[in-house]
Parts: sequence; structure tokens; C-alpha cells
Amino acid sequence: MTLDQRINAFTKLGLHLRNLPEDSLAQLATEASHENPWFTSISVRKAIQGIINYLDGEKLTNWVTTYPIEHSSPKNIALVMAGNIPLVGFHDLLCVLISGHNALVKLSSKDSKLNRYLIDRLIEMEPQFKNRITIQAEILKDFDAVIATGSDNSARLFDYYFRKVPNVIRRNRTSCAILMGNETQEDFKNLGHDVFDYFGLGCRNVSKLFVPAGYDFKNLLDSWQGFESIAHHHKYVNNYDYQKSILLVNQQPFLDTGFVLLQESDKLVSPIAVLYYEFYNSLDSMHSIIESNKSKLQCIVGKTEPAFVPFGQAQYPALWDYADGVDTMKFLTSLN
Repeated sequence: MTLDQRINAFTKLGLHLRNLPEDSLAQLATEASHENPWFTSISVRKAIQGIINYLDGEKLTNWVTTYPIEHSSPKNIALVMAGNIPLVGFHDLLCVLISGHNALVKLSSKDSKLNRYLIDRLIEMEPQFKNRITIQAEILKDFDAVIATGSDNSARLFDYYFRKVPNVIRRNRTSCAILMGNETQEDFKNLGHDVFDYFGLGCRNVSKLFVPAGYDFKNLLDSWQGFESIAHHHKYVNNYDYQKSILLVNQQPFLDTGFVLLQESDKLVSPIAVLYYEFYNSLDSMHSIIESNKSKLQCIVGKTEPAFVPFGQAQYPALWDYADGVDTMKFLTSLN
């Protein structure tokens, strides 16, 4: 199969998703929610839209032509996918297949329906992919390299289990936002999506705010009232109630919007329904904190350095926005 054929197949998949009838999309979202209660219709639609954005022939061509893709014997690449947000592992599958390799896929039990749907449609677009994609239900075997995504705990097991083959092992990451005090209401609303989309479960979700000393949160919190419907989700509100009770019992100060709790902390990763914040006295001191935690940060959101993702765009990565900052395509093309 040529590179042009592979690009064409993914482009057709993007068009298929763009034109998916409303009833088919609703049914797909319903099936996904049965498998994972965190996968709401809104979350599934947002994830699919994110994929549509980069399954474009021109974008795919511009992306892959920067890599030395050779038509040599393909390697078998094992993919261990996560299931924290819908279709989070699809980009890895795209990278493996577009680079000319075979994918041995270990789907997450929390996100198998959506991935199987996309794989089935991709094979319909290009039947030659049928021999290039294998879903392995149990133990992965007969692979030449591995891309595995999981928690810090599972990553330690991956490091040991896959130590004898080339690998990319991804660990826990989170994202933060930098506020300067001059943000607009539109900025705040866009930041709300970076915080609340997918219930804050993704590595690209903002879980920590850096704010100037003495920062007044009123305008920010007022602008977030449009996100209060997040508390209608039973699993989210259970976390909110639990975290609030812990803070009250421990007599720790916090801000409460009725659907998210803001707590001052020097930690990066906040629990579900909690958003940490930290005051900074100077940009230099804030930059130093971020630099020392760089290995744990996926996105830095804001309008000033070292921010590199605009407000509201954290959940819409480009093709070249690789997880953990590891160039997946460079890794895969180097195997040739």
C-alpha cells in the first residue's frame, strides 16, 4: 500500500465522520456511554470533531512529508491504548498506519466501541488495512516495538515488560494555565472548556491555575456559570460532594462555585471537581515553577510565555502535537 493510498483512506474516514447522520452519531455515543459512563454525548461529539479537524488530505500530506517514510518491510507495532477520554488512542493508530507499519492494538475496555467503529470504517475505506490492523484482546505478542499509554503505576510495569524492544511509554500528565489579570470574559469562557471538557479527565485538561498575587477570582468564576450543567453528571457530582466534604472536615479554605472547588496548592494534579491555583509574585518566579515541572505538563495555556496553547484550544491538538512531547512519527520512522 502506498503512502498516497493511506492518506486517501484517512481522508475518506474524516469525510465519513463529518457526514455521519445525527441518528448514527447518537447511537454511537449511546453505545460508548454504556461502556464508559464518563463518555457523554457531548464528550463523544467533541472527540470526533477533534479527529475530523486533522483527517484532512492537505494537513495529512503536509504533516507526513516532513518525515522519511520508506517503503520497506513494515514492523509490528503494539499499541496499548488508554480509555480516560473518547478515542484518546486514535492518534497513535494513525501514526502507526500512516508511517507504513502494522498495528497490534490492545484496546481499553473503557473505550473499545468507538475505536472499533473507526477501525471498521477505515478498513471499508481501504480494504488493505484489514491485514495491517490486528486487535489483540488478551496478551500482546509478536511485536517489534511498543507505544503504551497509562498511569505512572502502569508505566512502571510497561517499562519492565517492554524493556527488550524499542518503546514509547507514556505516563500521567496534566496541563496548567497562566493568568495575567488582563483576560477578557471570552478568554475566561474559553479557559472553561480547557478545564471542564471531558470532566477534566484528560492530560490536556487544565488542573492548575497560576495567578498574580492578590488575584480576584470574581470575574473568572462568574464567567464559568455556563458550565454548571457539568454537575448534572452523577459521577462528577459524587466527586464534587466527596472533595467538598474532605475540605470541610479538614477545615481547609476553598472557593466554591457549586460545581467546582478552587483550592490554593503548589501541586499540579487536582482531583476531579477540584481546580488548584497558585499565586506568583513575578513572571520569573512563575516561569521557574513551570520549568521545574515541565516533565509533568502536557499543555501550558494562556496568552503569555511560556504558554503555547491559546485559551480554549487545549482539547484540539494538531497532528504534530504529540503526547508527552515525544515525536511519535520520528520514533516510528526511525524503526525503518
